Amino acid sequence: MNHLNQPLDETIVDVRLTQTASSVILVCEHASPRIPAQFNNLGLAKQALHSHVVWDPGAFALAEELAERLDATLIAARTSRLVYDCNRPPDAADAMPARSEVVDVPGNADLTAAQKTERINTYYEPFRFAVTQILAGLDAPILVTVHSFTPIYHGALREVEIGVLHDTDARLADALLATADTSHTVRRNKPYGPSDGVTHTLKEHALPGGFLNVMLEIRNDLIADEVAQAAMADRLSAWIKRALATPQVATW
Repeated sequence: MNHLNQPLDETIVDVRLTQTASSVILVCEHASPRIPAQFNNLGLAKQALHSHVVWDPGAFALAEELAERLDATLIAARTSRLVYDCNRPPDAADAMPARSEVVDVPGNADLTAAQKTERINTYYEPFRFAVTQILAGLDAPILVTVHSFTPIYHGALREVEIGVLHDTDARLADALLATADTSHTVRRNKPYGPSDGVTHTLKEHALPGGFLNVMLEIRNDLIADEVAQAAMADRLSAWIKRALATPQVATW
């Protein structure tokens, strides 16, 4: 059983099912397109406000479905990654990016040190605290982060459909790749990898304690509606259960 030792602002961090006995912790850093009113939509054009540059479409809904199937705790950031990307450390250039893919973010241009510190304290630190506290309540937590990615990036079509990402600890990723079926194009560290700076949550919360961990990237056209999200959750939860039952993982 795990729990938080103090309440959180649910408009900043959403934590679900903290009383489960499961060791699996699901994290969704880019769960929401919400931009608080004081940021005036960061100066973005209307068509960008619900695009993949603002959040990971379908990722939170998929994570909810996975949490149900795995009886897992779910921790989600409830603010757009353009306000603060909770999968980046405070010193990362893209923690509060002035440009995301081909989209300029005027509200992030020329931020002062004080403005950056305020965002770090308001959005990143509560999220980091929640993940830290939940993992601390378990002897051997298993951290799985859930993301989605756009099919077309900088004008190029991505053929990969599911990415299984890891940093220096590949145990769970290896087991997942070994047990994945062939219904989708699955690749290791695609469409991103550690060199792209996307494994911060794994490095911050799993690697220091030697906890099993993996990052899942799902192409967002495959989880565009409730039916697709449920079907993907069925598939991924089955892969995860099989992977966790393999000898190299089950006996770690």
